[in-house]
Amino acid sequence: MEKLSELSIICDNWASAAPGLEKNLGILDPDQIELAKKLMHEGQCHLFANWADQGVDDEKKKRFFAQVSRLNGNYPGGLSAYIQNARHLLADSKAGKNPFEGFIPSVPSGEVLTFGDDNFVMFEEAGVKEALKASFVLVAGGLGERLGYNRIKVSLPSETTTGTCFLQNYIESILALQEASCKLSQETFHVEIPFVIMTSDDTHIPTLKLLESNYYFGMKPDQVILIKQEKVACLDDNDARIALDPNDKYMIQTKPHGHGDVHSLLYNSGLLNKWRDAGLRWVLFYQDTNGLLFKAIPASLGVSVTKGYHVNSLAVPRKAKEAIGGITKLTHSDGRTMVINVEYNQLDPLLRATGHADGDANGETGYSPFPGNINQLILELGPYIEELTRTHGAISEFVNPKYKDSSKTSFKSSTRLECMMQDYPKTLPSTARVGFTVMDTWLAYAPVKNNPEDAAKVPKGNPYHSATSGEMAIYRANCLILRKAGVKIADPATAVFNGQEVEIWPRITWKPKWALTFSDVQKKVKEGCSFSQRSTMVLNGPNIYLQGLSLDGTLIIHAVNEAQVQVSGPVQNKGWVLLPTDYKDESLPEEISIRGFVIEKLEQLEIAGRENSGSSV
Repeated sequence: MEKLSELSIICDNWASAAPGLEKNLGILDPDQIELAKKLMHEGQCHLFANWADQGVDDEKKKRFFAQVSRLNGNYPGGLSAYIQNARHLLADSKAGKNPFEGFIPSVPSGEVLTFGDDNFVMFEEAGVKEALKASFVLVAGGLGERLGYNRIKVSLPSETTTGTCFLQNYIESILALQEASCKLSQETFHVEIPFVIMTSDDTHIPTLKLLESNYYFGMKPDQVILIKQEKVACLDDNDARIALDPNDKYMIQTKPHGHGDVHSLLYNSGLLNKWRDAGLRWVLFYQDTNGLLFKAIPASLGVSVTKGYHVNSLAVPRKAKEAIGGITKLTHSDGRTMVINVEYNQLDPLLRATGHADGDANGETGYSPFPGNINQLILELGPYIEELTRTHGAISEFVNPKYKDSSKTSFKSSTRLECMMQDYPKTLPSTARVGFTVMDTWLAYAPVKNNPEDAAKVPKGNPYHSATSGEMAIYRANCLILRKAGVKIADPATAVFNGQEVEIWPRITWKPKWALTFSDVQKKVKEGCSFSQRSTMVLNGPNIYLQGLSLDGTLIIHAVNEAQVQVSGPVQNKGWVLLPTDYKDESLPEEISIRGFVIEKLEQLEIAGRENSGSSV
């Protein structure tokens, strides 16, 4: 039977256009034959042009089809859909087609919050209460190479006063939210908020090692779920011919598809239905290096609950033409509508082309009416499952080939299709309730993504988005929160680190279990507190209370959960100082050199709370 089957395959002339494949059919199993037919049908016979005769490199040929099988299985609709989509998008790119042709932009509806007012506090409480019905998804597929950091980005310290890395900060924030929500909801049983991390080939093992070596930063191991993103095939030309690895004729060249893959991965994982059956209602998506994010999440979730948004995009005020996408409502001439992120370089010409003579211009508030998208999403689980069931998790894609010349007939290097997490709303029906929540930038957005050289080239007045500015933003936010709570905080000094002029506020940090919301801060900071500009303070414990504390130096307080510690009186010492460093100094650890400073710990007062106590210092 095997001989007859092999004979029938060989006699079939479907492979005749690829002699290299045809002479190797005898080593392929039926599934591989079907994949080969699919490739031939899509005009990919060039992949086999240099294949050796059967009996030579057979293991490499089988490895090739194992890779093809993975690429086929990991893309909604398989490789045929990928190639067909690529041809369509490449044709549009060559023709210079406007993706927004026929759409009229307008400002969507959303909620603009003012930190600390009654409305903000109300939304925070609603969000904390609802948190037990939420799951969190961290998109962490990238390395820190763009940062000048050769490890996974989530392992980078978000600030160096405590050395807390981004992943630890996120996990501790979720655990604090979990505990606060249980108390507020008066749950009699312990509920665990699911935490999903999307990794990639580059980050999967390092992320797992970071978690395991730190005992999951206090989270239960089965509470953390890793889902790995796969890459997609590269393309050599406008005909979407798949590119081979230049160093291996039996290997397809691949590149990342983009963080939009998180939707198909969740769909295929079965997690969404499991969460729905468990009574969950929300899925929160965020990216890997924004140290301020969890200061914005409680109120934003509260907005989703109160407004009934199917999709809620977190946003910040945006200056016209600022290099950040704007959340925009688009209405097509055929009646279709969508609320999506429009990149800043597309928003201005789109507005000008649709009757807005000034294009992307600031309004009466001094900001663009189109809020700035920060790529953090809150989705209602039920409608999300319905949409993914329809699309199988496929997200609207784009292609960005680098052409050799204006003829647009050949590429400088291979390209691939890409997708973005925030483009999920593009395929939603017009009945979907899509909105946004605007927070103050100082509270919600300080991404860390630029290396020192690139950051130093940023025009003055624009955000650096570096490790330096990201750390300083954390101190600034904490100081402004304390000011709003009535603490007297000295104005910041200025300094230049790695060519970046930044404000240096008192280096005040606290663990999420000390204060998750503004109401928490108000309850734990009483009247008469003041901090000098050179001060550093670390609060680690849920029941630390400050009253009449005057700090001019460094104060570190660690208290076990059961201990109630009250601190008052003056604290003055030499403190900790920031010493400039050079990012080109290879003797320094990368996490230090990319910031441009190191902390010299001269003197500090440390308080360890192991039981209820009052400390007058």
